[in-house]
Amino acid sequence: MEERSIESKETVPASRKLGKDEALELAKGATRVIVAKGKKVTEYRPGRDDLGEIAEAMLGPTGNLRAPTIRRGKTVIVGYSDEVFGDVFES
Repeated sequence: MEERSIESKETVPASRKLGKDEALELAKGATRVIVAKGKKVTEYRPGRDDLGEIAEAMLGPTGNLRAPTIRRGKTVIVGYSDEVFGDVFES
């Protein structure tokens, strides 16, 4: 994120666990949710796709929201993908 000069308005420490309820709230307020897991990137549309499925995709194996999770306008990005960051932050 520093490489792209992205500044955060809020940072949540890892000690504060965010789970399915928080993932659902983020998804409800978004028009698109992009989840990156390794090289796989999946884009969801909360108005069209199942919110439960979206929330599950946003969680890691421990049931906590995966990092990094970024909200930019009505787009939520979960996980890291250089390609996604380029598309979202350089548009």
